Amino acid sequence: MGATLQNSSVAHAHDQKHGALLASGAITEDGVSPQAAWNLVSNGQAVLVDVRTAEERTFVGYVPDSVHVPWATGTSLTRNPRFVRELESKVGKDKTILLLCRSGKRSALAAEAAKKAGFTDVFNVLEGFEGEIDAQQHRGGADGWRYRGLPWVQS
Repeated sequence: MGATLQNSSVAHAHDQKHGALLASGAITEDGVSPQAAWNLVSNGQAVLVDVRTAEERTFVGYVPDSVHVPWATGTSLTRNPRFVRELESKVGKDKTILLLCRSGKRSALAAEAAKKAGFTDVFNVLEGFEGEIDAQQHRGGADGWRYRGLPWVQS
């Protein structure tokens, strides 16, 4: 009975944390804005996980202190079959996890896969690192982490 009570307490604490994040408006069921993501990460309330390829991080830039777990690898973006295992190994399932990719599409897929694998507080960072592609076929001119002036570095 003690284990059941403890599990119930843990589940209740999780529901409160999850509910508080949603109620605060920092996170919605769709995801989190880049600005809100940075606030949560810099306040120690969440871990930022970059799901882009190693090449993207090297040549385009990355957020300092972000954890790297690629959703796909190489220039052909071959799906990483170990994504969920690597995410759990590097971050754990008990933290609030914010996933970041180039535009918010791969990270949305990665968030869905993580949720199906039992991660309960995993969210997509909307707009991504570079933002959506515009009419001139460019990124970074209207939205995205870098466009918002948030911290990033380049190798």
